[in-house]
Amino acid sequence: MTMNPEPTTDDSIDAPPPGTLTLSRGLEILRAVGRGATNLNEVAAAANIGKSAAQRMVKLLVQRGFLRSTHGTDFSLGPALIELGFHALYQSPVPVIAKPILEELARKYQDTVHLAVEDEAQVLYVDKVPGTRGAQMRSRVGQRMPLSRTGIGKALLLDTPLRWESTFDSESPVEQASHQTKEAFLSRMKAYAKEGIALDLEDNEPGIRCVAAPIRDGSGQIIAAISMSATNPYMPDERMKALKSVMGSTATQISRKLGYSGKTF
Repeated sequence: MTMNPEPTTDDSIDAPPPGTLTLSRGLEILRAVGRGATNLNEVAAAANIGKSAAQRMVKLLVQRGFLRSTHGTDFSLGPALIELGFHALYQSPVPVIAKPILEELARKYQDTVHLAVEDEAQVLYVDKVPGTRGAQMRSRVGQRMPLSRTGIGKALLLDTPLRWESTFDSESPVEQASHQTKEAFLSRMKAYAKEGIALDLEDNEPGIRCVAAPIRDGSGQIIAAISMSATNPYMPDERMKALKSVMGSTATQISRKLGYSGKTF
């Protein structure tokens, strides 16, 4: 019988603490399903374990509601994770404080508004208020996007110029399949940092533009960002310029409620 090797203990990889290997593999199963694994072979490969062990773990996760399964396959995340996700979302003060402000912003300007944080060196959308113009955007709550290609990601990076080049370089060619070069990205980031506002000029999604601004906590650190997005006809250069002050003042309003007392937009 062929045994699966234990995970490497190379210092470049975060090894689980002693005694937590089973838990670590269970978490890897959840991550794998969250990323699209739907059968036992994919789950076992992601967790680096045999199919029989993966099957036992999946069975427990299904019993506890962390996974759903149809006829032992077609795995998907379960209701227990949905419940925990909402608890996690609303235990953070940012989405709770920002929600009514973002809803009013979307109502007044009719365009889609996003709230995002940085997580694992990516944009993580934590709220989305759709606009009323009928335009559909692929973004959704819980989705991750590249930092350097999204307006909201650029806003999250405004205070960390030492990360700009490495962030751009670390994103895959597929993620960088837009017209922006590294030189253009760095030049734009310098300008955005001075202004305190970042733009998405169809860098992430063809035909979609956005204006984004950072949210700060009581220490002045950027902890989140907001953006307003619309299709090209509704986001000409003149309107984007006018929305800079709108998004900046809105981000400041949220920041003030989080204890920020520094410079206003």
